[in-house]
Amino acid sequence: AGVNGTGKTTTIGKLAWHLGREQGLKVVLGAADTFRAAAVEQLATWAERADCEIVTGAPESDPGAVAFEAVRRGREVGADVVIVDTAGRLHTQDDLMAELTKVRRVIAKQLEDAPHETLLTVDATTGQNGLRQAQLFSQAVPVTGIVLTKLDGTAKGGIALAISRELGIPVKLIGAGEQLEDLRPFDAEDFAAALLAP
Repeated sequence: AGVNGTGKTTTIGKLAWHLGREQGLKVVLGAADTFRAAAVEQLATWAERADCEIVTGAPESDPGAVAFEAVRRGREVGADVVIVDTAGRLHTQDDLMAELTKVRRVIAKQLEDAPHETLLTVDATTGQNGLRQAQLFSQAVPVTGIVLTKLDGTAKGGIALAISRELGIPVKLIGAGEQLEDLRPFDAEDFAAALLAP
């Protein structure tokens, strides 16, 4: 989940590739961003690169229905992981935040204890607004981790410290570029060294 332009779909594609290629897991992707036509196409391209199946719906169809179908398909084919891409939304859009809550509810009905992870993408250049985003997203759905994206520019990503300290949400992954290997697990020591570097 996350606001528009934070790199959700790209992160999902990279994550699917790593889970499949490096860990040998079977992955199914769910394209629940049904309102932005390019989102489905972008995720389909990533699914092809990651050699995994993708579940899509009709344009402007119910995102919850796509998420439900993705989990159903994942169970049917014996997938290890199902990753659902949701539409970008501003944390101030109450109707879209309610939609996110519904997607989570639908997934939970399909599989006990699911979703097992709810990752929030936060743009490293966001600054203090990132904390507010994390607060409001975590009120709508229990956020289990942060993916700090766009660390390939001048941003140092200090907002991650505020989110972790204030909300107790760990940073789990960082994205530092467009290449597949540019998504990696968060390492606190490396991050601190980069944050303090001149």
